[in-house]
Amino acid sequence: MDYDFDKESKKPLIMRIFIKTLIWVAEIAAVIFLAYFIVYYALERTNMVGISMETTLTDGDQIIINKFSYRFTDPKRFDVIVFKQSGEEHSYYDIKRIVALPGEKLQIKDGVIYINGVAIEEIVNVELMANYGLATEEITLEENEYFVLGDNRNNSEDSRFASVGMIRREEIIGKAFIRTSPFNFVNKLNLIKETEAEEKAE
Repeated sequence: MDYDFDKESKKPLIMRIFIKTLIWVAEIAAVIFLAYFIVYYALERTNMVGISMETTLTDGDQIIINKFSYRFTDPKRFDVIVFKQSGEEHSYYDIKRIVALPGEKLQIKDGVIYINGVAIEEIVNVELMANYGLATEEITLEENEYFVLGDNRNNSEDSRFASVGMIRREEIIGKAFIRTSPFNFVNKLNLIKETEAEEKAE
């Protein structure tokens, strides 16, 4: 009986092709999984709609949302958040700044925001508020509620008004992370300290 040496010599080649194909399939699966993870769990892109966050963010600014951080930590005061309220018909996300946290008491008097009876200092450049809306009287937030304001205080529909009201934790999509053009981290924009430093340098 003759031994088929050609058949035997082809085995390593077939094995190498099989392994390479397996690796190729695994790499494609990994890329698809990573893309899915980034889109649904980590990052998402959206646009700023309207002028309610000027001069921090302007209409049309492209924003990268960090959806991952709030899976491990709760939103903090002065975070700029992206949210979509339940039952709202519009398709775009809202972007506002948190000023009061769950369980806190909030009131606005003489243009000053009071949390639990103590005035807080603004960290960004904003105009003095002319309309306090619901916050004219003291408001007590529920355990899953956040009070948000637009940085353009006199041209913003936010938690001062019944049409928006308090933002529930489950309505928050994520943190406004990066403005893509011109590039900057959102939490670095329009800061009072930065403005003061620039004025001193001049």
